[in-house]
Amino acid sequence: MGTWITAATLVIAWVLALLGVAPVGAEPGDDFAVTAMRWMMCLPAGAMVIVSGVMHTFFAKKTAAMIGWQTNGFQYEIGFVSYGMGIAGLVAATLGSQAWLIVSIALSVFLLGAAANHIKEMVTDRNFHPGNTVILIYDIGLPISLWALLLGGNLL
Repeated sequence: MGTWITAATLVIAWVLALLGVAPVGAEPGDDFAVTAMRWMMCLPAGAMVIVSGVMHTFFAKKTAAMIGWQTNGFQYEIGFVSYGMGIAGLVAATLGSQAWLIVSIALSVFLLGAAANHIKEMVTDRNFHPGNTVILIYDIGLPISLWALLLGGNLL
């Protein structure tokens, strides 16, 4: 269930942008790409990454089991880096394209690397736990969304 919430934040951000709901940091006259990017920074790149930090630190054993892992020290490191990246995403929501670019680079490297690891575990270890498979929607979908907005929305 929890893994689906991660993917849902991405969908919710797109829906809010499509409906024209003003996000944090919105200014009068913002076009769609700006509105969508602010929602991406608020929800999937901000709040959800902080929640991931909470899950990997305070609920480490349960989260590890959802992924098909054993709890270890590296899981806490993932949690702590998630706090930093999530806070950066929330701050970036109120800023402009330079901040969005920096957060997009950091999150994309992290999430696409995580996706590659999840896929490797599916192939080599037959790990098909929801936390190792469903999470791919987010791990791949968020970087695609960020870069589509940055490049396709002429935000750079």
